Order: sequence, then structure tokens, then C-alpha cells
Amino acid sequence: MTATAAELLEVLWGRASTAPASASQLRVLHILEHHAGITLGTLADSLASTPPSTSRLCDRLQAAGFVERVTSPEDRREVHLRLSGRGRAFLADLRERREREVRSVLALMPAADRGALLTGLEAFCAAATARTRGDVREVDGRTA
Repeated sequence: MTATAAELLEVLWGRASTAPASASQLRVLHILEHHAGITLGTLADSLASTPPSTSRLCDRLQAAGFVERVTSPEDRREVHLRLSGRGRAFLADLRERREREVRSVLALMPAADRGALLTGLEAFCAAATARTRGDVREVDGRTA
């Protein structure tokens, strides 16, 4: 059931996406959104990738106008990355379209089921956040 739900969510998001960005590029945009000014090396580590591969990925995003590179005034070899205004607008638009697709499905569900789903998703978000941050904490008596 979990795999089916994940696949259906991908289908819904795919319908909402006219994205000129690949999944890897979207991941970079999301990281930059939350970590403005991150260095290329740190971004490569976050992606479990090599600096040259990450640099090429950022080259494409910069060419699309989604990412800006800023050379550090202290060390010219150090490059900091941030989303451009166009990158922020792109993510906002993508979120809106994805949300619209999900809302159209939720509207077909009975209210009680929507409430149960919301409760479950809140618990999922808490556990996923803990996992992505490397936190070990207890959720409902279980270690997350």
C-alpha cells in the first residue's frame, strides 16, 4: 500500500509539473532554499555526489536562471550558491500546482478519512524531519 501511495503521489506531482528541472535539480533547489549561501563542496556532500558532478548540475541551474553563484570575498576559490528570484518563483509555482493536484484528490475523500490522513501525515512529517536531521527521538513509544 505504501508503494502504491508513493507512486500515485508521483503521478499527481508529475501532472502538476511542467518543470524544466530534473529530480536531481529540484533536490538542489530545495537544499538551496533552506541553506542560502551553501558552498559547492557542502552541497556535494549533501547530495552524496562529487564536486565536479555537483558543479555541472549547478551550471545547468544557473543557465536556467534558477541559481546564482557568489565568490567568497575571503577566499576566491570558495563559491557560495543561492536561489535566484526566478528559482524562488519556480519553486513557489511548482508547490502551488502540486498542492492543487493533491487538493483535487482530497476533495473526493470523505471528511473523516481526510482527518485521519492529516493526523497520519503530521506524524509522518515529524518522523521524516527527525530522520533527515539525524535526530533520534521517540515517537509514540518507538524510536524514530
